[in-house]
Amino acid sequence: MARERATALLVDFDGVLRRWDPAVAAGVEREYGLSEGVLGEIAMQWGRLQPVLTGRVSHAEWVASVADALAESVGSPERARAAIEQWQRYRGEIDPDVLALVREVRAAGVRVGLGTNATDLLDADLAALGLVGELDVVVNSSVIGVHKPAPEYFQAACAALETPPARVLCVDDQDWVIRGARAAGLSAYRWSGPEGLRYVRAALAY
Repeated sequence: MARERATALLVDFDGVLRRWDPAVAAGVEREYGLSEGVLGEIAMQWGRLQPVLTGRVSHAEWVASVADALAESVGSPERARAAIEQWQRYRGEIDPDVLALVREVRAAGVRVGLGTNATDLLDADLAALGLVGELDVVVNSSVIGVHKPAPEYFQAACAALETPPARVLCVDDQDWVIRGARAAGLSAYRWSGPEGLRYVRAALAY
């Protein structure tokens, strides 16, 4: 039996609507004499990252913990803090094709939610990147206290979109999130780049 076409879109932030240029972190690592990839390795350690994504610690506290861990490896707290501060100044870039899609589907009456595992810096990032008013709802894991791919996350997202799960299309760049969305009853599409725009348009009822 064919699924109903989706009437709401839940789009991921990092990796879909926002892109990160890896050259920025690589440049900071070279400038401060750090090993290649160390910033991401430390920052994304799940035991450090999970609390900030569920709102148990603030973005500032998470950044401080990253600097502390980096200081242990470089032997200089001051150098570590300077490197982290420079790395954090870069807040990514909006994918213009994805933003154009969001605007297009919203203009056609499709509700669009930003569904993201994020910190309490998200609102500031959205403002800095010019996204205020571009989305109908923002579902931030650190606000609701649970992160993707938990079913409770998707339940909260569908409630915010005022749309039943079977009519929501989730677009994300992580396989584990796609599996979680489908398990929660949503349609889901694994994003790998602009070639996915055609699929998303076809999957939405507008």
